[in-house]
Amino acid sequence: MTLWQTDQELFEIARVELFTAVVGDVMDQIGLQRQFLLPQIRPLREDMILIGRAMPVLEADTFAERDSHVNPMLSKSFGMMLEALDDLKPHEIYVCSGSSPSYALWGELMSTRAMKLGAAGAVLNGYSRDTRAILPLGFPVFSYGSYAQDQAPRGKVLDFRVPIRIGDALIRPGDVLFGDVDGVCVIPHEAVDEVFTRALEKARGEKVVRTAIESGMSAVEAFTKYNIM
Repeated sequence: MTLWQTDQELFEIARVELFTAVVGDVMDQIGLQRQFLLPQIRPLREDMILIGRAMPVLEADTFAERDSHVNPMLSKSFGMMLEALDDLKPHEIYVCSGSSPSYALWGELMSTRAMKLGAAGAVLNGYSRDTRAILPLGFPVFSYGSYAQDQAPRGKVLDFRVPIRIGDALIRPGDVLFGDVDGVCVIPHEAVDEVFTRALEKARGEKVVRTAIESGMSAVEAFTKYNIM
């Protein structure tokens, strides 16, 4: 029996008790060993914590903003970006990949709209901008960092709610993303209950081990007794 009944309950527990390292360790133990996104994807502020269901967005570079296109969607300034943004549901995370990291994929007005919809954050395989405006909002944004160059003439959203990859990690609609200062990992939706149950057990066990080590127990003895390190 799990300790939560809803996503909201799980996410609140995770924010208080868990961190990405322990969740990643548990996934390693059960054979999910390619679950971390690229290490350059960092929170805009170190205390930001991100957890929610993935709403994957596929972006691509473009090179002719106003030329004719066989696909009429590509004649729109941002492709399907605005539609993707408006489709966010409560506790979902806008996670975007597919383009080159040469322009910003997220900004202030997108953050404002996402917050209004109850979204949980944004993860970009690239840059974000409007940092001084986003930080006071407290909206979790994880990206390569700040870079003001706009996506409008350089990239477009081709599709959303489709599987994407960031590094070695596959991200599907409904998978859970968990991020903190140490990185972002993706928990496959079919493994959520097992991973978070084991992670809570491990995190609580680590507190016991820390107390034992602080009391003088050696690392070897602690690992032999608790099998945690």
